Amino acid sequence: METEEQQPTPTPEPEKGTDKQELKREVLDFVKLVVWFLIIFLGLREYVIEGYEVQGESMEPNLTDNERILVFKLPHELSRFSLFSGIRALEPGDIVVFDSPDSSDKRYVKRVIAMGPKEKVRGTVGAESEDTEIDPSQQVLVTYEDGDVFVNNHKIEEDYLGSRSRRRDDPQRLLLDPGEYYVLGDNRAVSKDSRSFDAIADGAIIGKAVIRFWPPSKISLLR
Repeated sequence: METEEQQPTPTPEPEKGTDKQELKREVLDFVKLVVWFLIIFLGLREYVIEGYEVQGESMEPNLTDNERILVFKLPHELSRFSLFSGIRALEPGDIVVFDSPDSSDKRYVKRVIAMGPKEKVRGTVGAESEDTEIDPSQQVLVTYEDGDVFVNNHKIEEDYLGSRSRRRDDPQRLLLDPGEYYVLGDNRAVSKDSRSFDAIADGAIIGKAVIRFWPPSKISLLR
């Protein structure tokens, strides 16, 4: 009995344009990935954490020229909203980075010595407006004299200073209102700080310096 010979099933040719569509899909997925990466990166840099290069000698011996630090921004950013008003993002002794009060394209790194009170101002609500007169009892008095700093007449101990860091220049007395910070460099002999430009405002602060990450041999938490 003769058997009918089976013909091989022809392999279907790929449809024209399928490869191009797949390539377009892969390119689109890659572009989406890059866009999401940039959004996350820029968001973190703007609101969470940012690298900063130390310039100059004003923070010696604790930070030196060309060292790099990470500045943690999120707690201070959140503290500006009423919902998180209970957050105290900064404390005296913290190292901060802030916008220069006398140059729009410059930043400083200094140490917080004293802070104005957290509370705002006393006020009596009238028919149309609120009295925003500062209550003197809420202000913080900072005195710099003979190389020592006094906050509300109490001398503060500064064990982070080097033996040659103090400078005995003209005495200074400054009252801090809410939202103001008195900042000094650790190397008082060369630092430009609140002794020359007075207190800085809360809005000028970028964030708290938390880690030195460069050079690798000196990686450490900052204090």
